[in-house]
Parts: sequence; C-alpha cells; structure tokens
Amino acid sequence: MASELYIGLMSGTSIDGVDAVLADFRSKPLARLAALHLSFPPALRDELAALQRPGGNEIHRGALAANSLMDCFAGAVHALLTTAKLPPHAVAAIGVHGQTIRHRPELGYTVQLANPARLAEETEITVVADFRSRDVAAGGQGAPLVPAFHAMVFGSADAHRAVVNLGGIANVTDLPPNGPVRGFDAGPGNTLLDAWCERHTGKPFDRDGAWASTGNTIGGLVSALEADPYFKLPPPKSTGRDYFNLEWLERHLKPTYAPADVQRTLVALTARTVVGALDQLCSGAAELLVCGGGANNALLIQEMEKRLAPRPLRTTAEYGVPVNEVEALAFAWLARETLAGRTSSLPSVTGARGERVLGAIYPA
Repeated sequence: MASELYIGLMSGTSIDGVDAVLADFRSKPLARLAALHLSFPPALRDELAALQRPGGNEIHRGALAANSLMDCFAGAVHALLTTAKLPPHAVAAIGVHGQTIRHRPELGYTVQLANPARLAEETEITVVADFRSRDVAAGGQGAPLVPAFHAMVFGSADAHRAVVNLGGIANVTDLPPNGPVRGFDAGPGNTLLDAWCERHTGKPFDRDGAWASTGNTIGGLVSALEADPYFKLPPPKSTGRDYFNLEWLERHLKPTYAPADVQRTLVALTARTVVGALDQLCSGAAELLVCGGGANNALLIQEMEKRLAPRPLRTTAEYGVPVNEVEALAFAWLARETLAGRTSSLPSVTGARGERVLGAIYPA
C-alpha cells in the first residue's frame, strides 16, 4: 500500500524561517504527526531579503542561497522524522514551495529559489517543487495556490466561509457553499510591519503589536497608502514583497512621522485593506477564519474584529488546523495531488486557461 505520509515545507514572504509539517492523509480529519518552525540563520535571511531586489551577481548569489535554503529545509525534515520516529522511506514525498524572489505573472514568470535535487539527495525522499510556474504558463497568476486546500479542509455545504491568511502578504479565499472557490492576494500582511519594526527596533517582528500599540494611526498616511491602484484591482490578482516593500512605503513618508505611529498605521492598512476586500468580494461570508503569522498579532486581530463586527473572526485552530501550519500542510497536499496526477490549480482563483497538474517531481 502506497504511503499517505507527506511533508510540507513553507517559507513565505516574511522570510523568517521554514514551517514544516508531517501529515497523514489516510485519516479524516487530516492528522498532523509532527510540526515545527525553524528560523533562518541571519546571513541567509539577509541574503534572501537582498535578492528580492535587483543587484550584482544575482545568478551566483541566488544559487548559493538556494543551496543554503535547502540545507535548512533538510534539517527541518530530519527533525520531523526524528520527532515522529520514522525513516525517510516511510514518507511518500516532500512538497516544497521555495522562496519567492520575483513574481511577475503579467510578464509570464515567477521565481522561487530552491534546489529540489539537493533536497532529495539530502533527505532520500521524493521532492515535489515549482508549483507556480505551470499555472503562470497557462495564463494564470500562479498565486494564491492554497485556496484549493482551504476548500478541501474548511469548505462547508452548509455555511459560506472565507479564509484569511495573514502571511507576509495577506490572501483571501472565498468558500461559498454553492459556487466556485475564489481567492486573491489582498495586499501586505506582515511584510511591511516586520520590515519597519526590524529597521527601528532591531527585532524581526512586533510581538502582539506591542510597539504599534504605543503609536497612533496617521490618517493622511493610511489614506495615501490605501490609494495604491493594486487595492482597486479586481481578482484574479497576486503580489509580493517585490511590490510592497519599504521603498514603496518610503515614497509616502514625511520626516515628521514618528516610527511607532508609522507602525500603528501599517496595522491599520492591513486591517482596512483585508476587511475591505472581504466586504467587497466575499460579502456573503458569515464565517471568517484567520491563519498565518499575523493571526498571532493581537493588535491586528483586534483592529480586524472592530471592522468586521458583528461578524465573528475565528482562527483555523478552532477548525482543527493551527494557524502557523496551514500553508505548510497545503504544500504537502499539493505534492500528493502531483504524484497522483491530479489537477490542483483553480482557474477561478488564478485566471488560468484551465486546471493543471502543478509541480515538478524529483524522485528519491
């Protein structure tokens, strides 16, 4: 009997580290046998951030960074196997997203740093990678890819739900009970919050929004940021930190703005744009679920709850999946669909010409 154990590895636009999950797809509901977060070494994190922008010797630097990234991923895989007390051959495959450094679907390409062959050699497990490029080749955005997984895990025949993933970029999945699944990137989630916090405090993120809580929202600034044309684009649409970055923010700043006030304003921006997208594009959703690192930011959640009231905002943990594991589980599931030869893209989300089998396979 073929193994139904899969590992998902996800490093998102926050570039803080890898989320790793070992899942058993034989059970209903889905069983998570082990999970962990492994932070990136500072040098690798800095290089991955630098590669988001054009620079010298990019091909060489990108190749070395991809190798280091795979070494981190391999360490996460070995830790999972040790925790679960399993040998490598017990696992059917690893689904690995890689690290996005460019995302330009309007020009027909998306680039995720990875060296799947190296990961397959180091783990002795089949690796499935490069999930986005086939959808882009078919005319789609190549993102977000998680709505199909959201539909499988959180979809309901009796309730209209929407899922908000507050990663570096915030994306939304609409799950109507009698209609097509839809999804799109709403805009910045944590990426601006983390970058601004690190610049001014030296900390990689603002835990619980504590620093932002000491500031005040700058009305003129949040209005100027919210006026960016991206927020008015209709789906399908996707974006990344090559668009929403500190350079984008700095174009709107004045020397008189206090750093803590800017941080508080960025919290308001994420809350306003995400809730605005829910109101405009998922207006029938009565059950709202949140996941991703931003779900741990108490101030951001409070701001969203205020704007969503009286609709309640719940975490995916209340539906059986911890907030920091959803995306990694999604890539484990995507790897499973690839090995089975099943399509896992959603044209209703990405705008592609049709459904496609996603991913490239690197056998153990």
